[in-house]
Amino acid sequence: MLDIPCVIFAGGKSSRMGEDKSLLPFAGFSTLTEFQLSRLNKIFKTVYISCKDKSKFNFLTENKEAKFIEDTKSINTFAPTAGFVAIFEELKEDSFFALSVDAPFVSQKEIKKIIDADTKDSDATIAQTEFGVQPMCGIYHRSLENKFTKMLEQDNHKLGFLLKSSKTTFVNFDDEKPFLNLNHPHEYKEALSLI
Repeated sequence: MLDIPCVIFAGGKSSRMGEDKSLLPFAGFSTLTEFQLSRLNKIFKTVYISCKDKSKFNFLTENKEAKFIEDTKSINTFAPTAGFVAIFEELKEDSFFALSVDAPFVSQKEIKKIIDADTKDSDATIAQTEFGVQPMCGIYHRSLENKFTKMLEQDNHKLGFLLKSSKTTFVNFDDEKPFLNLNHPHEYKEALSLI
């Protein structure tokens, strides 16, 4: 079990999907969020769900394994930036592993490779494939807390720019498959066929 806390980001708008992807059924679970929580609880000692409002997960609030970090209520954005600010306020640890709810195929193998590549000098350690950076799969350190707060104040949500302008360790992966994101209905259907 990994000591670093893991945070599942499940507060997005899901505009490309046309419905809240965090609530879509997946792999025998009634929601993608439950699937991610179940499997990541076997890898990490502590797993949190980052969201705008935990009431949409009322089916999970009875589950003692479900821990939530809600975005600050006054912040009216669905960008992950709001989640990062709330997470740094909530957690005592200096770093955490971030994973988007819609990345169900990132396995312990990929997670371990990222953790092994992380250094104390890094602001972030992030997965990268030949198709680009995967900002919602990797480790973020508290050294970025002030930058996230400024980004939120300026309504700037470009994680790629933040990572390029910080001390980021990029971890290269040859295989794109684990990083399939379920952004569109066709990607969700493809994912269902891969289970």
